[in-house]
Amino acid sequence: MNAIIKNLEQAAPLPLAAQVNCQPGQIASKTLVQNSAVSVTLFAFDQGEEISAHTSPGDALVYVLEGRAEVLIENASHTVHAGEAIVMPSGRPHAVRAPEPFKMLLTVAFATK
Repeated sequence: MNAIIKNLEQAAPLPLAAQVNCQPGQIASKTLVQNSAVSVTLFAFDQGEEISAHTSPGDALVYVLEGRAEVLIENASHTVHAGEAIVMPSGRPHAVRAPEPFKMLLTVAFATK
């Protein structure tokens, strides 16, 4: 049987934030799930890095694991700290910036037919 969740050790406790590392001047990522219903990805942003404004066909949940993120949804800026989450609604422009190094878990849920 093929695992739906990949790139993580199965059936063992693990520190989620330790599964992806910040790289100087980069955004590092590790895909955990990718299918037509959901996408789950770990990200590590170096200070000053960003994902520029875009839209998504699914609702995106950002859960900050370490550090602090600046999340822009349309024209509103939100600071999201470790242990906090924010939903970026589908179809609305959003961006993510790193005022300091941070790590997040991004889950995008897509409407299925």
